[in-house]
Amino acid sequence: MRTPVVMTLGMVFAPCGLLFNLTSTLAPGWRLVKGFLDQPVDVELYQGLWDMCREQSSSERECGQQDEWGYFEAQPVLVARALMVTSLAVTVLGLLLASLGVRCWQDVPNFVLAGLSGVVLFVAGLLSLIPVSWYSHFLRDRDVLPAPASPVTVQVSYSLVLGYLGSCLLLLGGFSLALSFAPWCKERHKAPSAGPRRSSVSTIRVEWPEPELTPAIKYYSDGQHRPLPAQHRKPKPKVGFPMPRPPPKAYTNSVDVLAGEGWEAAQSQDSTSCSSHPCGSTLPCDSDL
Repeated sequence: MRTPVVMTLGMVFAPCGLLFNLTSTLAPGWRLVKGFLDQPVDVELYQGLWDMCREQSSSERECGQQDEWGYFEAQPVLVARALMVTSLAVTVLGLLLASLGVRCWQDVPNFVLAGLSGVVLFVAGLLSLIPVSWYSHFLRDRDVLPAPASPVTVQVSYSLVLGYLGSCLLLLGGFSLALSFAPWCKERHKAPSAGPRRSSVSTIRVEWPEPELTPAIKYYSDGQHRPLPAQHRKPKPKVGFPMPRPPPKAYTNSVDVLAGEGWEAAQSQDSTSCSSHPCGSTLPCDSDL
């Protein structure tokens, strides 16, 4: 598995921030004081957290200068010493956790450990940013940070700039590594599958017969195309179901329309009528014909 981008950025920014903060803590360059009346014009005094250095003509540098104004007893200097050292220790701890969580000897990164290292490095960045910002705020305040009176000037030196850069890099690296929590949180809060969803509407599956495909090779007989013989034809499947047929209705007539007709009826009529009236005819009726 390739290392995620957020972990790579964190592992690049955090060591750079550690290097800048370490240089800022040890180097005597938080404040630059120059313009002394009783000394040459090119004399400059660099003040740090642990030492003071006197520099002249950019070639002669003497460290271990005596603190004549009580600079090292100022509250911003004492707080900066404690917080910067704490920030360095926390940064080392965060890098140790990051090296174990990001890759080390594992094929898959430990997202929880990498995210935890990001939180630790972010806290380390805050611990170094607080003293640097506080020192910058009281840089020109001679009552808080003692310095000679005017015309001596006070300026920002390189160690303070390195402290700002180191703190910002630690904050960025810690935030980038803290994003490693995202895959772990996504996997943890994933909803468990409830199984296949059943439809609320009852459905009936109807299997329709597949249409008969046209044969790729036609049947030829005597050089002409002819329909397939009966033995090669497949019976077409019948679709649907037979409808019941109603029984046939027979017409019946309750009245006998042939009553009084026929040979028996004619003979009885002749015997009764001939006695009173003369018989008209002895032929049978039309129905008898």
